Amino acid sequence: MREVVIVAAKRTPVGKANKGALKHTRPENMAAPVIKALLEATGVKGEEIDDLVVGCAMPEAEQGMNISRIIALTAGLPDSVPAMTVNRFCSSGLETIAIAATRIMAGLNNIMIAGGVETMTMIPMGGNKILGNPELVGEHAMTAYCGMGNTAENVVERYGKEFNLTREDLDKFSLASHDKAIAAQKAGVFKDQLVPVPYTTWENGKKVTGVLTEDEGPRASNMEGMAKIPAAFRVKGGVVTAGSSSQMNDGAAFVMLMTAEEAKKRGLKIMAYFRDYQVAGVEPEVMGIGPAWAIPKVLEHYSKTSGKTVKLDDIGEYLLNEAFASQSLYCIRKLGIEGIADRINPNGGAIALGHPLGCTGAKLTTELMYDMQRKKTRYGIVSMCIGGGMGAAGLFELPQD
Repeated sequence: MREVVIVAAKRTPVGKANKGALKHTRPENMAAPVIKALLEATGVKGEEIDDLVVGCAMPEAEQGMNISRIIALTAGLPDSVPAMTVNRFCSSGLETIAIAATRIMAGLNNIMIAGGVETMTMIPMGGNKILGNPELVGEHAMTAYCGMGNTAENVVERYGKEFNLTREDLDKFSLASHDKAIAAQKAGVFKDQLVPVPYTTWENGKKVTGVLTEDEGPRASNMEGMAKIPAAFRVKGGVVTAGSSSQMNDGAAFVMLMTAEEAKKRGLKIMAYFRDYQVAGVEPEVMGIGPAWAIPKVLEHYSKTSGKTVKLDDIGEYLLNEAFASQSLYCIRKLGIEGIADRINPNGGAIALGHPLGCTGAKLTTELMYDMQRKKTRYGIVSMCIGGGMGAAGLFELPQD
């Protein structure tokens, strides 16, 4: 089976939904500059791309009509380049990378671009029309449609005592996310991975233009400030707040994949090898626990199929999407990796940097690529929980030669 590598990875700065710089920017206009940046960075011509695969959690309205194809045309890719939109909610952007990788592994394609896009400003969580199936019966009649905030509270209710998921711990975890993200921004950690995005908005009836160059989410706070934020989803007894939840955001991220042989032939630097991807199912009402099952699954599968034993302690960096502090802490403590906390979201997570749904998996992969290069980290994992009761995990390896 052919080895697949990532040779380029780029993302937009992440904007705040509804009030940030990208609130009036259509998804294709966020994504197109990133696609162009990948082509420019690699010297690969548009017509050499075998397929464009785009993840999107809410593919309707401005994100409808196979948004991947609209992005391809907006980015100036030739008409001959096909495009496909994929939806696995929060893992959509990682799912597309796995799809592209497996197709290249199988010899069906040679060079592909994969990633994700989401405007949570234009398309609300759940879409414009939420209509559940009234005939869904049995134990999942209600839980299949459980709101994300309620699933975060359910994790606390069910596992809080065993894993010490207190309000104070959640606030402390969330504050640390912001502190790490602010430090990373000041150190210029994200600089090389970001593609500036031109924007036009309207403020008080006046047209405002500019270029977004930095993630808008991170903000300074303290434990006193965090403690003042009210519970967002359960008025009585709730511990999950806006401060301990991921933000709603707009953004896009993409990577270019090809065989290791093709990369070497073109003289392109290999950022990382794609090694494995697995998805695990869990109960919908506690969907946030998904990574605690997906991460062991991907390590077990890769160890079995490759003949190399890779354990939790061998992972040099975990980028675990912080949908909520409650589910993040649960997963970290359930996996027993809290002792290597410096390897988990070292530059902050979605609580600080944002969670543009279908973009997030590709955004985290992009961040991981640059961190692995910078730190010479051999193995890295991208993982997240998924609405409806799932968790996903992707495993990447730095070249050793």
